[in-house]
Amino acid sequence: MAVEELPSVATPGKVLGPTSKYISGLGTHIHEGNVVSSLLGKVDVTTPAKAPGPAKRLNKITAPAPEELPTISVARHGRKREILPDVNNVVLARVVRLMPKQAIVVIQQVGNTVLQTEWQGVIRVQDVRATEKDKVKIYESFKPGDIVKAQVISLGDQANYYLSTAANELGVIMATSEAGNDMVPVSWKEFKDPETGLSELRKVAKPT
Repeated sequence: MAVEELPSVATPGKVLGPTSKYISGLGTHIHEGNVVSSLLGKVDVTTPAKAPGPAKRLNKITAPAPEELPTISVARHGRKREILPDVNNVVLARVVRLMPKQAIVVIQQVGNTVLQTEWQGVIRVQDVRATEKDKVKIYESFKPGDIVKAQVISLGDQANYYLSTAANELGVIMATSEAGNDMVPVSWKEFKDPETGLSELRKVAKPT
């Protein structure tokens, strides 16, 4: 069976490999048993050095110890100069938590610039879409782990930027199904798992 090659560059939400084969390093997180990129950058795999000592007996079946697994890290591209999100900026953010009236996200990219520091943002229920705002439900619009394209509408308070996905081209651009598969958008409010055929509700970003 051929071994799937790792990409040289990863985007936020890209599955890099199973936790049975890799350890999650800097710039990655674990989701559904896989090491997943948390940002846009260069993929680096570090293989631990083997300690000197007697060779292992070949007739003994043992699972590799965690420290023997290679570590996947993702290093950010770009300069060290920090960019801060500003009003009207279009950003990419990862959903980390849902609340009844808002989604909590971390902003990872402003325009084409990947941030050195992740900033927390909030998408309030009234800012999810432009029409029928009174019918919006946060849990039908986003799920933790989604990558969202949004616009900064306010610098908010000291802890959060306020973001909007109300425009047609804004919303979820990458989503993983409950089964752990990458989904594809099928309408303005649905993603579909091509493996299981099941659909899930989202506020979907439409191309401009």
